Amino acid sequence: MSTPPSRRRFLQLAAASFAATAAGVRAQAGAPLFKISLAEWSLNKGMFKRGGAEPLEHLDFCKIARGLGIDGVEYVNQMFADKATDNAYLGEMKKRQDGEGVKGLLIMIDREGNLGAPEAAAKAKTVENHLKWLDAAAHLGCHSIRVNAASDPKLSYEEQMKHAAEGLHNLCVEADKRGLFVVVENHGGLSSNGLWLTGVMKMAEHARVGILPDFGNFYIDRNKGELYNPYKGLREFMPWVKQAMSAKAYDWDTGAGKFYTEDRREGREMTLDYERLLRIVVEAGYRGYIGIEYEGDKHPEIEGIKCTKQALEEVRALLG
Repeated sequence: MSTPPSRRRFLQLAAASFAATAAGVRAQAGAPLFKISLAEWSLNKGMFKRGGAEPLEHLDFCKIARGLGIDGVEYVNQMFADKATDNAYLGEMKKRQDGEGVKGLLIMIDREGNLGAPEAAAKAKTVENHLKWLDAAAHLGCHSIRVNAASDPKLSYEEQMKHAAEGLHNLCVEADKRGLFVVVENHGGLSSNGLWLTGVMKMAEHARVGILPDFGNFYIDRNKGELYNPYKGLREFMPWVKQAMSAKAYDWDTGAGKFYTEDRREGREMTLDYERLLRIVVEAGYRGYIGIEYEGDKHPEIEGIKCTKQALEEVRALLG
């Protein structure tokens, strides 16, 4: 997949356009440094009716977000896995979304196969599996689908990069037909290695491909305690960010500091400095939505979302 001069020029212009837009937004008096959205995974316990959480329904997601003062939502395909081609159901989602005055930003896609599968047939099948979600995202007025760049972990670093890039490129060709982005989350394995994932971006060679950084998903191998530096990784990801990122949050008010959130589960320990993370985001010129993705245990889900929103708002004011 060598890049012809016209493609290289297109990518250069796209990057320049993004930089100019970011600079213009910075110059707007009174404009917020970033907007706050809500990732549906923050409510996974309630949606899946587990862990003693208050039961919730997927169709009420936009109402819940609006009740929390949030006007952008990020759907999770697992919450309506059998409804991707149900136009009546998608129509009801859109009706409720519009009724609450909320923007549907993206759909997070899981369990549809490995885009980096080494076998051509498996890779093609995975791309095909994602097409219905591209259509659903377009129906809901979203700008992106979030995917995973998983390959076969038995393969070499370079081979996994090549296969992931090929699958992403093929999916981006389809996304381009619908005016959508395909953004990859750092989601464990090599995708949590900043150098590897940015390498995949370069090799994928498509203007529709990007990264959705997750502040907390930088464990390459939890069993071995192999953690990629979250701040280094975020800096590496920023040039590839399109219009979304995930503010992963765990427990608040743990004594670590006002803007620190901690995952204190055995084998998953992590402390994140929100002020430091958001400074990286703002200084990179990003002015889009940052999605709350609460996964803590100390607070009920709604309270955890509120704590995270407060932290984002306070740091935004501090940096502004």
